[in-house]
Amino acid sequence: MPPVFPMLTVLSMFYYMCLRRRARTATRGEMNSRRAIESNTRALPINVEIVQYAKEVLDFSSHYGSENSMSYTMWNLAGIPNVYPSSGDFTQTAVFRTYGTWWDRCPSARLPFKRTPSTFCSQDYVELAFEEPVYPTAVHILETYHPGAVVRILACSANPYSQNPPAEVRWEILWSEAPTKVHGPQARQFTPCIKQINFPTNLIRLEVNSSLLDYYTELDAVVLHGVKERPVLSLKTSMIDMNDIDDDEDEEKFACGMDTLNKHFSIVTLREWPTNGYFDKLPYELIQLILSHLTVPDLCRLAQTCKLLYQHCCDPLQYIHLSLQPYWARINDTSLEYLQSRCTLIQWLNLSWTGNRGAISVSGFSRFLKVCGSELVRLELSCGHFLNETCLEVITEMCPNLQELNLSSCDKIPPQAFNHIAKVGSLKRLILYRTKVEQTALLSILNFCSELQHLSLGSCVMIEDYDLIASMMGAKCKKLRSLDLWRCKNITESGIAELASGCQLLEELDLGWCPTLQSSTGCFTNLARKLPNLQKLFLTANRSVCDTDIEELAANCTHLRQLDILGTRMVSPASLRKLLESCKDLSLLDVSFCSQIDNRVVLELNASFPNVFIKKSFTQ
Repeated sequence: MPPVFPMLTVLSMFYYMCLRRRARTATRGEMNSRRAIESNTRALPINVEIVQYAKEVLDFSSHYGSENSMSYTMWNLAGIPNVYPSSGDFTQTAVFRTYGTWWDRCPSARLPFKRTPSTFCSQDYVELAFEEPVYPTAVHILETYHPGAVVRILACSANPYSQNPPAEVRWEILWSEAPTKVHGPQARQFTPCIKQINFPTNLIRLEVNSSLLDYYTELDAVVLHGVKERPVLSLKTSMIDMNDIDDDEDEEKFACGMDTLNKHFSIVTLREWPTNGYFDKLPYELIQLILSHLTVPDLCRLAQTCKLLYQHCCDPLQYIHLSLQPYWARINDTSLEYLQSRCTLIQWLNLSWTGNRGAISVSGFSRFLKVCGSELVRLELSCGHFLNETCLEVITEMCPNLQELNLSSCDKIPPQAFNHIAKVGSLKRLILYRTKVEQTALLSILNFCSELQHLSLGSCVMIEDYDLIASMMGAKCKKLRSLDLWRCKNITESGIAELASGCQLLEELDLGWCPTLQSSTGCFTNLARKLPNLQKLFLTANRSVCDTDIEELAANCTHLRQLDILGTRMVSPASLRKLLESCKDLSLLDVSFCSQIDNRVVLELNASFPNVFIKKSFTQ
């Protein structure tokens, strides 16, 4: 009779794995929508569930609305619903700045960073504070138009209303999923199955990806359900799916991999082997090429296997392009310190979303750039709320070769700090969306940074005279290819004339929600005649755009690919047909709320020009 011990060993190992998972994820519960567990496990009824709406919007990456208004802004997510269960386009909702893939198909589009993990697809975020810290049992998201953008929900251990800052800030993913296409724009209550966590929270973060949407997603409110005491779970389990264990192991690996960013990889701990097998036969360059496909956590783990791979994983050539944005929740001063020796040749660095709530200090950021900034060409710092004047000064001193700087939504930087950017004469791209840059600093930047090709000044509300800014652009920035003046409140036909005369290489121009521009002055006609290379033109919410403007675009801007004339009352179907016949490359035409363009006209134009996405929004 064969021995039974091997079988017992296998069974005991399986049983151990199951119990280990249950012990480790007692805080997780059975609430992940992607799990295949069928279980009788349930929280014991020891608590009364608390239901609360968001009290306050703490932070966000972008929004469609103005900084001085409530229409289409993230601040609409605070409090009870304004619109739900109605569907349609309503100003009382929260709307992010972009949708679809249109912004990736225009002249200002940036090249993506390689090595971005497939699990990270977030494009925007919003953070919400609630009154009472609770152990979450459910999160309801009220979506009122084009739902389906939310891809991650996270909870934070820090209480934004506590007087004592925590020693450690932890973020836990409650739910995560790849973008999915939701058919139809109708309102819905989105309630994903969330996992349980082992700390109470009153800070919830939503991350979105709008790339699959046909139009802007609109969110009305977020409801947090939870209990004050940590739920106790029973261990009655009827069936365990092995895929569930695999998913947990993957998440544990990810956490461990990122934790190793904060530890020294000591060669002393690596085991000595007489040979490295076939790796000894491979050229150094080939091994480097193979490793270039690994993510940063994978490199950190692989570096712990042997001396040879440690050497390869720490080679600065592996870190020429480095994006730490996917790991924003775990990046801190210690992470940057231990990356310094590997990043001495770095050219592209993405620290967007990182460092908030004290994770990265001014001194830690400064030390890193002093070691690693000399070769930097591209620096992404979107939503970096740790940045101050000292940081900008260090950037301009330590990064002499910098060509691209993204400070989007860095709204904590004081106005006077932007003067330092004028020292970087090599800049070709500068993104100042939603910053507090003032007119004096911007004029200095335009005067000394004559190589600028892409400039974003969207929602920069502290600039007093955009005509003066436009005049300086026309005089100094002859190479400008894209310009974002979204929600610029005071530019007139005079500034447009100076801009069009001096920046004739412009291929992209966003004048959306610029109320001081009037078609009767000839400003749009002048644009069409002076800028024949235009590929993208946004005249969003300018009610004065008329047939004459559209016909001038059709006659002069035949390379046009994207046109937004949302809200105009004076454009007829006939002029649109001329435009579509002339501009063969046109792919996006937004005629939402254009009173002369009804659904019948849109259907007729779609039938005649099937390659053009013609958008007609609605309100119920």
